[in-house]
Amino acid sequence: MFRLMKIAAIAASLILAAVVTSRAADTVTADDTARFLAGMQPSADSPLMPLTRDVAWQRHARFFDNAFAQLEQRQLSRIRAWGDANLAAPKSTMFYMFSGPDFLYANAFYSKASTYVLSALEPPGSVPDLSRLPRGAVAAALYNVEHSLSSVLSFSFFITKQMKVDLHAGQISGTLPILYVFLARSGKTIRSVTPAALDATGALHLGNEDAGGNPTRGIRITVVGDDGVEKTLYYFSTDLSNSGVKSSGFLQFCATLAPGNSLLKSASYLLHSGNFTTVRNFILANSATIIQDDSGIPLAYYSQKQWRLFPFGRYAGPISKFPSAYQPRYAELFRRAQPIDFGIGYRWRTFETNLLLSVRTNPDEPLTADTTSVAEPPSERPPSPHPKKPPRPPMPIEPQRGGGGLFWFGWGR
Repeated sequence: MFRLMKIAAIAASLILAAVVTSRAADTVTADDTARFLAGMQPSADSPLMPLTRDVAWQRHARFFDNAFAQLEQRQLSRIRAWGDANLAAPKSTMFYMFSGPDFLYANAFYSKASTYVLSALEPPGSVPDLSRLPRGAVAAALYNVEHSLSSVLSFSFFITKQMKVDLHAGQISGTLPILYVFLARSGKTIRSVTPAALDATGALHLGNEDAGGNPTRGIRITVVGDDGVEKTLYYFSTDLSNSGVKSSGFLQFCATLAPGNSLLKSASYLLHSGNFTTVRNFILANSATIIQDDSGIPLAYYSQKQWRLFPFGRYAGPISKFPSAYQPRYAELFRRAQPIDFGIGYRWRTFETNLLLSVRTNPDEPLTADTTSVAEPPSERPPSPHPKKPPRPPMPIEPQRGGGGLFWFGWGR
C-alpha cells in the first residue's frame, strides 16, 4: 500500500511539473518579445516561434540583420572604441535627457554604466502578447517598428513626428517596443519589466504602488549582458522645461543616482533656451563627464575653472532649421579639434560631425547647482551669411516603404 502511495505521489509530481512547464511555454516573456521585434529568434519553446515562419517576420529579420550590421560597422563599434580611448573612469550612472528610447547610443557611449536614466515627452506605451494578435496585426506592428527606426538607423537621431505616427498606429505603442529592439540588438537579456512612477518628491513607486496624483510615469527594465552583469534602465515620460520639472520629481529622483555621466544628442537646441535652465543646471551640477553635440549645452555655460573641454570633429554650425543656435565660441574651440571617424547628431555625416567631451576637473568635489551659476550669455549669432541648408538626406538603408522628411528633430517637443 505504501509503495502504491509513493508511486502515486511521484506520478502526481510529474503531472504537476508537466502542467507548470506547459504554462511556462504558453507565456510570452519580455525577452522573447524583444528578440522577436528585433528580428532575432526567440527561445525554442516560446509561443512566438511559430510566427517566425511567417514571410513578414523573415523579411523583417533580414532587414534588421542588414541594418544593424551596417550600423555596427559604421558607427557603434567606432563609438565604443572612442569611449574606451577617451573615458578614463566613467561613473556607474548615465543620464540621457531628451533621449526618447535611444538606449542604442547610450550603451555605445557609456557601455560600462550599470544604471541608465532616459527621459523625453513620449509615453512608455505597451507591447501586448504578440502571439494572440491576428497575423495581419503582427505584420503591421513589425512594419511600424521598422519605419519608426528608419532615421535613427541611418542618421543617428529620431524624427519625432514620424515616430508619433508609427507607434500610435497599431497594437504596440510608445517607446517600449523601441527599447525592446535596442536592448535585444545590444546583446542584453531582459530579466524584468516593471511600470514605474515618481511622486513630487522624486520617490520611486514600482508596479501598482500609489504615487499620488499626476505622477511622472515610466518603466524600469533590468537586463544582463553577455558578461552576466545586471544593469537597470529607467525611462520616464516627463516635460523637462522649467515649469515641467518643477513638480515632476524627476530631477529629485536623478539626484539620488548622481553623480553620473551625461549624453546630449540631437536635443533640438532646447538647452540654449531660457525655458530649460533648471535641467541645464542640473546636468552641469551632477555630471562628471558630458558628451554632446552642439545641440546640447552652449559653451558659454561651462566654467573654465571646473571643466576641461575636448573637441572632436568639425563644427559646421547648426542646420538651417536652428539658425540662431550658431556659437562663435564653439567655432573657435573646434579649430583645435581632434579627428573623429563616425557621424553623430543632426550633422550626421562624418566630415561635418562635432562632438564635445567635457570633463570635470574635480569629479570628487560635491556637485551642487550653486557651483554652476553663470550669467545668461549674450546671444551669439553667426556672421552673415549662415551656412546653407544641407541637402536632403538619402533614404535609409534597405527598402523603406513610405517617405520621411526632416520635420522636427529630437524629443524635446
